[in-house]
Amino acid sequence: MKTLLLFLGVLVATAGGVITYRALYIEPTSAVVITETGIRQIPNQARVVGGALLFVGGSALALFAATRRNR
Repeated sequence: MKTLLLFLGVLVATAGGVITYRALYIEPTSAVVITETGIRQIPNQARVVGGALLFVGGSALALFAATRRNR
């Protein structure tokens, strides 16, 4: 059971990292802000936050499954 939780945690963390990376650096921006000083592109913040939450949650699950608990 612990092995399955560890494997699932690593998979979720990997998926979250990939989603976050793609939203920040690869996929087209969701908005462009034009000011007098320049143009700034904004990534899709919902995907960035969702991917980061998946990454943190999966990492926590994997760490929880990998550590030994005394009973």
